[in-house]
Amino acid sequence: MINSKALYLLLLSVFSFCLGAKDKPNLILIFTDDQGYGDLSCFGSKKINTPHIDRIAKEGRKFTSFMVASPVCTPSRAALLTGCYPKRVGMHQHVLFPSSTKGLNPKEYTLADHFKSIGYATACFGKWHLGHHKEVLPTSNGFDTYYGIPYSNDMNHPDNKGKPKGGHAGMDILWNDPESTLTKWKTPLIENEKIVELPVDQRTITRRCTQKAIDFVKENKDKPFFVYLPHSMPHIPLYVPDEVRDPNPKNAYFNTIEHIDSEVGRLLDSLDELKLADTTYVIYTTDNGPWLPFLHHGGSAGPLREGKGTTFEGGQRVPCVMRGPGIPAGTVCRDLMGTIDLLPTFASITGKPLPKGRKIDGVDASGLLTGEGKSPREEFVHYTSRGVVEGIRQGKWKLLEKKSRQRNKPPQVFLFDLDEDVGEKENLAEKFPARVERMKTRMLELDGEIERNARPPWFKK
Repeated sequence: MINSKALYLLLLSVFSFCLGAKDKPNLILIFTDDQGYGDLSCFGSKKINTPHIDRIAKEGRKFTSFMVASPVCTPSRAALLTGCYPKRVGMHQHVLFPSSTKGLNPKEYTLADHFKSIGYATACFGKWHLGHHKEVLPTSNGFDTYYGIPYSNDMNHPDNKGKPKGGHAGMDILWNDPESTLTKWKTPLIENEKIVELPVDQRTITRRCTQKAIDFVKENKDKPFFVYLPHSMPHIPLYVPDEVRDPNPKNAYFNTIEHIDSEVGRLLDSLDELKLADTTYVIYTTDNGPWLPFLHHGGSAGPLREGKGTTFEGGQRVPCVMRGPGIPAGTVCRDLMGTIDLLPTFASITGKPLPKGRKIDGVDASGLLTGEGKSPREEFVHYTSRGVVEGIRQGKWKLLEKKSRQRNKPPQVFLFDLDEDVGEKENLAEKFPARVERMKTRMLELDGEIERNARPPWFKK
């Protein structure tokens, strides 16, 4: 028979354990695809209404100088999860396809690995695009469960052949024929490691992934959780549920973003109902800038220059809003921060150091979340979609050196003062040649270190 002292100690132990689990903050990371800097109403859009995403900004912070590490999908996602420039983890050479034989090395330490190591339930619902082979799917990279499209939603299983007409005209045809998601595509839906739907009905994929996230949160409401919700939209082709679809293809992009916003609202409402809003970080951002050649099927970079696929600001500066414990409501952070900083930032917030002996490029920016500190990020290196170093930012200054496509023609050099010229309209390179040389030297120095210490991706044997 247990005595009273032993019972007291047992109850105290159980209480302490439960309190500790409850005190650990949750994280929901919503990551859209190809959404522009100007595609939220809280970032200035006059054409798109996003009240629920705006709510995150009102109840938290808006980050106006938030960067992704690549202007295309795969490298950007690798950077988000590992805290590294894509070149450091061998995921820098453009995007993966259904025929690709490589992926994110499971030996890398991801955001999911970190949360799982401290007892969190972890889940990924949405687009992965870091390798579709079983060995490199989310379940091999720290996630307990996965449900989503393994690569871009304009890719076909198994060899990417037989796709419908492209371009904005081709997207108009698809938008006018919602059933085309089932008749024109062979894009798979995977649950854990198996294809469960082929082709996936893309009309409902945003809603279904959101529902999976809501269900997961409900199932794990009494323990800490990390939900990674990387939507496959608004990457083309665009699809929404039939009952919310605007039949005018000119409104396809607006319609898609507003549908995503309504799904964000459902998720936020669930957190309120479960009384988890005060203990859960919610981050909304995207993988790169808008795919401008698709016109009304692509987004807007707002005041920024260019879009997806470029190292101009429109390709890599993305909208970002965050709310959560300690984040002051209705505030704006203009300091430099990026997706590569999320891993070390949440390692700091959760109180567990990152593994030693594994270099990353992210920095602890937790002070930016609370508004109590300045950015520890003094530099940011710009890589092309093919992983070639092309620029560097130091404070307000940004250098780009773009190689000419014509033989024997010197590279085009740009120097911008982003504080005064966020649209990168005035090239100051000739005015400040010494600064150009110093920044170029530093850019090559940083790239050289990354290249020398790069770790290999996973390859199929």
